[in-house]
Amino acid sequence: MNRARAGHGAVARHDDRRRSFPQVAPREAPDGRFAATWWGNAWVEALEDTALDPARLARGKAYAGRGHVDAITVTPGRVVAYVHGSRPRPYRTEIRMRTLGDDGWEEFLDGATARPDHIAALLDKDVPHALEAVAGLLPAPGDLVPDCSCPDDGYPCKHAAALCYQAARLLDEDPFVLFLMRGRGEQELLAELTRRNAARSAAEADAAAPPTPTVPARTALDTAGAGLPPLPAPLPLPDRPGRPAVFPPDPAAPDPLALDLLATEAAARAHAFLATGLDPVAALTPWQDAVRLAAAHPGSGLTASTRALYRDLARALDRTPTDLARAVAAWRQGGAEGLAVLEEAWDPPAGPFDRARPALLAAGLPAFRPWRNRLSGRSLQLRLGRDGLWYGYESDADREDWWPRGAPGHDPVDTLDGLLGR
Repeated sequence: MNRARAGHGAVARHDDRRRSFPQVAPREAPDGRFAATWWGNAWVEALEDTALDPARLARGKAYAGRGHVDAITVTPGRVVAYVHGSRPRPYRTEIRMRTLGDDGWEEFLDGATARPDHIAALLDKDVPHALEAVAGLLPAPGDLVPDCSCPDDGYPCKHAAALCYQAARLLDEDPFVLFLMRGRGEQELLAELTRRNAARSAAEADAAAPPTPTVPARTALDTAGAGLPPLPAPLPLPDRPGRPAVFPPDPAAPDPLALDLLATEAAARAHAFLATGLDPVAALTPWQDAVRLAAAHPGSGLTASTRALYRDLARALDRTPTDLARAVAAWRQGGAEGLAVLEEAWDPPAGPFDRARPALLAAGLPAFRPWRNRLSGRSLQLRLGRDGLWYGYESDADREDWWPRGAPGHDPVDTLDGLLGR
């Protein structure tokens, strides 16, 4: 029926929101890393930074290098492939991730069309570093959720790790695969980029910026004794902070990504101060501010320069990079309150905490042992924050190495179901 209708004047449209890629040949990047591009390595290490067992990662990398990953299918929010293990039948393995909402795509498209060289880079299958921090495009630690039909309950198992490594090679070849993972197909994005670029060019050609009102210096000097004319009215506050200049790489200069991070941070703080009269981070301790800065950097820990950011921030505050990585995960989970939940155990009053254990048992979940504001199982934990939200944590079974996972919620059962992917 559909084919008949297409044959009578209807145009069949190609849906590029589902793409399949043949098995990727094993190869190594020239610098010895698994992926060749900064965004490919960002994808890999978003999973590595949340992995609970480095040995499984090593086996997954070996599986990927030996070609154990079959053809990969990518759809919005999902990467799926069959991965061969030690058994005859391959395992169905997938990596899930959050897709961007309309606001996130608006932010990305605004950033991509702000400068012609950004669009040119994207058309050349390159992602400018300036778009790294826009809209949460790159996955952060905890964004990638692995799943596999194998019996291994590792996070991730070696098959999911292998799929993640191989998917990075697809991103090396075509960054539009990452955009598809986040929810938009290539043709849809290219059409929107073209439309916005044309509209921006037309607006720039039709309207020049109005001149800024000024007072000539001679007028001010001539009337110094007779009273000066009033000062021009203040310029209106822009809708959003300005974008920093592009910092070209220079061996003798500071790292351009660090400069971009600091300039973007300064612009955001200045804009907030002009709009509200308040500095949004003035009340933070040095440790909280260091965690906030690292959490705002989506590529933290992914390249040599951003690993140095973790190392230097942690060293300056007498902490370890692991301390900082765990704190960043908590900040991304719930901001300053999420960090407080990580670092502070407290005794909640009677009420929601006392009702949580019976609710979990009634939902068919295993028994959790209470301690202060925490309910702990073998590998999952819930912590009640002073804001009344439940925060999820995860660890290897029977180990007290808890890491923040998922989004906080008002209901402990819903929060735990989110960790379990139910």
